Amino acid sequence: MPETNCPLCSGPLEARAMAPCHDCGENPEELEHFRQGEHTYAVFEVFPGLELTLCDFCSDDFSAYNPEFFGLPRQTRLGLEKLKLVRAVDQPAIEMGKVCADCGSRLEFARFVVRARAMHNPQSSC
Repeated sequence: MPETNCPLCSGPLEARAMAPCHDCGENPEELEHFRQGEHTYAVFEVFPGLELTLCDFCSDDFSAYNPEFFGLPRQTRLGLEKLKLVRAVDQPAIEMGKVCADCGSRLEFARFVVRARAMHNPQSSC
């Protein structure tokens, strides 16, 4: 059964064209950046067994996230040095995907956050 609600906030999901980045690809401005070739894309293992496709900007800026958002202790350091490159995305393409109308998260990113929280804090119910 197709998902109709965001796994983070339960808001309604909308289908739309997106850039390949799972973090910022839902932003309409990023579609323009994609068309202008402003970013490169790669798949990273962010936490053991959890991967995200990120643009060069989002991978460089990953440390801006509060680690508690992913269920980690506040003092945990996030950043490019913690991301394990899995592979470059050699032929990135605009793709159809779902985004939450309420929180703005792309479905792939919301799923990633839910899995990360469960991994880092298994006794919580996310």
